[in-house]
Amino acid sequence: MRKEIWFGLSILVAIVVALFALMPAPADMTNGHVGLLMLALVVVAIMLGFPTAFTLMGMGVMFSWFAFRSQDPGQAVQLTLDLMVQRAYSVMANDVLISIPLFIFMGYLVERANLIERLFKSLHLAMARVPGSLAVATIVTCAIFATATGIVGAVVTLMGLLALPAMLKAGYSTQLSAGSITAGGCLGILIPPSVLLIVYGATAGVSVVKLYAGAFFPGIMLACLYVGYVLLVAKLKPAWAPPLPAAERVVALPAFTASIPGAYHKPAVSGLLSGLLSGLLRAPEGKAAARVPGRTLVSQLFVALLPALAFAAVMGVGYRIVTAPEAAPTELVEMGAAQDFDTVFADAGGLEEPPLEGVVDVPPAEGELAEPPVEGDVAEPMAPAAATPAPAELKADPGAAATDGARPVPKAFWITLALGAAALLVFYVFFSFARLEIFKMLLGSLFPLALLILAVLGSIVFGLATPTEAAAMGAIGGLVLAIAYRRFNFKLLRESAHLTTKTTAMVCWLFVGSSIFSAAFALLGGQEIINAWVLGMNLTPVEFMILAQVVIFLLGWPLEWTEIIVIFMPIFVPLLDHFNIDPLFFGLLVAMNLQTAFLSPPVAMSAFYLKGVSPPHVTLNQIFMGMLPFMGIQVLGIVLLYTFPAIGLWLPEVLYK
Repeated sequence: MRKEIWFGLSILVAIVVALFALMPAPADMTNGHVGLLMLALVVVAIMLGFPTAFTLMGMGVMFSWFAFRSQDPGQAVQLTLDLMVQRAYSVMANDVLISIPLFIFMGYLVERANLIERLFKSLHLAMARVPGSLAVATIVTCAIFATATGIVGAVVTLMGLLALPAMLKAGYSTQLSAGSITAGGCLGILIPPSVLLIVYGATAGVSVVKLYAGAFFPGIMLACLYVGYVLLVAKLKPAWAPPLPAAERVVALPAFTASIPGAYHKPAVSGLLSGLLSGLLRAPEGKAAARVPGRTLVSQLFVALLPALAFAAVMGVGYRIVTAPEAAPTELVEMGAAQDFDTVFADAGGLEEPPLEGVVDVPPAEGELAEPPVEGDVAEPMAPAAATPAPAELKADPGAAATDGARPVPKAFWITLALGAAALLVFYVFFSFARLEIFKMLLGSLFPLALLILAVLGSIVFGLATPTEAAAMGAIGGLVLAIAYRRFNFKLLRESAHLTTKTTAMVCWLFVGSSIFSAAFALLGGQEIINAWVLGMNLTPVEFMILAQVVIFLLGWPLEWTEIIVIFMPIFVPLLDHFNIDPLFFGLLVAMNLQTAFLSPPVAMSAFYLKGVSPPHVTLNQIFMGMLPFMGIQVLGIVLLYTFPAIGLWLPEVLYK
C-alpha cells in the first residue's frame, strides 16, 4: 500500500478517535454537539472519496430534518424541503457568481490557443542571461498564465509538460524545477481574477472588486520572492541552475539582415536606417541592401521604434494631465442675500424698470417695432442705452486668469522625461537585431495576453465595469486571441465550453450544498458552541488570527480550497467582528494561506498534478523536497502581509475611499 494511502487512513483514524474522545456521552449530547458531529462526519466522508457537493447536501438535509424534528415532528419534512428550495434559490440568485463561468471560459480558451508555449519560449530567450533563466521564465509564465486562468491544476499540468523537460535537459536540479512549477502554478489562487476570491466574497459578503484590488500587490510580492529565491540559488549553487549554453542563446535572424554586415551585434535602428538610406539613394545592384523591399525595412523600423512611440504617447498624455487647468471655483450664494441687483443688471446692459406712467416714449426709428403707447400717456425721450458687449468681448475676472490658463509643468515631469529619454537612448544602443527578434516574439505572445489581463483587471479595479461585465469582455478577448493565432475551431470551442460547464457545475453545486450545510449547522447550534469556545479562550486578535490560519493550513492538507471556503469560512467570518478584523484583510491572508496548503506535503495537490505529467524518474519525494523552500517563502509572505497590512489594503483604500 502506498505511503499517501497510509497517511490518509491514519488521519481518518485520528479524526474518529478524537470524535469519540471529545464528544460527551449520548445522554448528555445537545443539538450543538450533533452539529459538531456533522462537521466531523463531512470531513471523514470527503476524505473517503465521496463527492463534496452531494456529501454537504446530503448531510445538511439529514441533520436539518433532525433539527426540525426535535422542534416540530409533524412539519419536519415540509420545513426541510422548504429550506432546500430557499437556500438553492438564494445562492443561484447571486449575481456575482455569473463571473465564474466567464473567467473559467477565458482561461480554457487561452490554455488551448497555444499562447503559453509561445510565451514560455519568448521569455526563455529574453531572460537567457539571467541566472536561473529557465526557472525565472517558468515562474513569470506561471504568474501570467495563472492571472489568465486562475485554475491551479491547468497551470501546473501545462507547465509540467512545457518547462520541466526543458529544465531537466538543461541540467537543472529536479527539486528546483519541480518547486518552481508547483509554486508558480499556485499563484492563480491569489492573483486576480482568482475564482477563490469570488467564492470567498460571495461567502463572506465582501466586495469582489475590493478583494481583487487588495490581492494585486500581495500576488506580485509573492512572485518576486520566488524569483529572488531562484536567483539566490543560481548564484550560490550554480550546479542546480547552470547557465544556458551559447548555442541555445542564439536567435535566428530573418533573411533581410543578410544585407547588413555584422547584423547580429549591430544596433537595429541604425542598421534599418542605413538600409533605407541605401535604397533611397539607389545603391548599385550588387549591393544586397538595395534588393531588400522598402516595405520590409519600414515595417521592421516601426516595430523597433514601438518602445519610443509608447514612451512618447505616455509622456504626451502625462503632459496633458499635469498642465490641465484647474476647475474654476464656484461660489454658492445664499438666496435672499443682499446684492446690488440694479448695478449688476446695468453693467450687463440688460433689464430696466418700465417707464413711469404718464411718460411719452420717443417714436421708434424707421423699421423698428415698438409697443403701442398707452392712451393718454406721454413719455420722455429715453437716453441711448449702452451697447451690450458681444459674447466674445466678455472678459472674466482678472483674478481668475491664473486658474483658467494651463498650469506650469512640474519639475518631476521634466525629470521623468529626461530619465526616460536617457534610458531609451541606452536601450537603443544595445537593441540589436537579435533583441529585435526577441522583442517581436514578446509582441506576439506576452503583450496581447498582458493587454487582455490588464484590460479585464483594470476595468474591475478602477470601477469601469463590474466583475461580471469584465469577465464577459475577457471571454470575448480570449476568443479574439484564439482567432488571431489561428487556433480557433469548433473542437476548441466545444472542449472549452464543456470544461467550463463541468467546473461551473461543480462550483454551483458546492455553493448549494454548503448553503444547506451551513443552515443545518446553525439550526443545530454548532456555530454557537464554536463561538462560545473561541470567545471563552480570551484570545487577542493576533492569537485568534494565528489560530485561524493554523486551522486553515491543516485543513488544506486533506481538503480542496473550495471545500475550505464554503464549509469553514461561514464559521470564522462571524467571529471577525468581535476581534475587530477586517474581512477583506482576513480573506487575503486566507488566500495566501491556501497557497501554502497546496504546497505542504504529503497531501499537496499540485505535487500530484505535476507527477502525472513528469518523466518516470522524477519521484514524488523529489517534488515534495522541491516544494518545501517555496512553502517557507509563502509563510514569509503571510508574515509580511500581516506585519505590513498596507501591502494588501493600500490600493483598495486609495481607489474606494
